[in-house]
Amino acid sequence: MPTIGYAPGAYDMFHIGHLRILQRARSTCDRLIAGVATDEMILRAKARHPVVPFEERLEIVASIRHVDKAVADPYTDKFLSWRRIGFHVLIKGDDWKDTERGADLEGRLGAVGVRIVYFPYTEHVSSTSLRDRVSVPEL
Repeated sequence: MPTIGYAPGAYDMFHIGHLRILQRARSTCDRLIAGVATDEMILRAKARHPVVPFEERLEIVASIRHVDKAVADPYTDKFLSWRRIGFHVLIKGDDWKDTERGADLEGRLGAVGVRIVYFPYTEHVSSTSLRDRVSVPEL
């Protein structure tokens, strides 16, 4: 049976950090599914709208050669995503590691045999930093 990996994310303003996460995620599994956060989920989780609309983000992520399939991810709770998809490995950013939320998720997913792999974020770039740079008025 192939190992299915799941890499959820907003993937807003797609950048090199997103690409590197997906490249590394692919090495953890036989089949990689990328969960693309819906606009509604991003609004609930981050209290702001994404810059790039959901359908466009889904198409961008689906076109990445490391991704076997891109799906809508309406859940902040990745246990609900597991119930729908049935993955074996969850890829998360290392900002979750050693946190209460991460420990809770590890416990619930570990109970059903899911392994969590943490990858570091690319330090010099994020969607938030890109958003900030774009909104800075010129001097």
